[in-house]
Amino acid sequence: MSLQDDLTAVQHCLDDLARSVGRLEQQVGGGLEIRRVRTDAAHLRESLALLRDSVPRDRARDGVELITISDTPYDTALWTDSDDEGLGARDRHAP
Repeated sequence: MSLQDDLTAVQHCLDDLARSVGRLEQQVGGGLEIRRVRTDAAHLRESLALLRDSVPRDRARDGVELITISDTPYDTALWTDSDDEGLGARDRHAP
């Protein structure tokens, strides 16, 4: 799993937690204990948002290094000792 996938999975879990806390609050009422749980869940969401913002974009790709491929044609001397794959040899015709 990539770092971005992990952050997204945690975000989904925290969303589920917020929904569950909301349902629980409807069942038990709005006492001090449930308000603390709701506040703690909100702090977790804020902390995750801060973490997500602090991760550099390059690190979010899990260290995958991008390689630039030039648009210039390859040197044809590289291919002199090989046949065109799937097309047969140069001096023969395909069936």
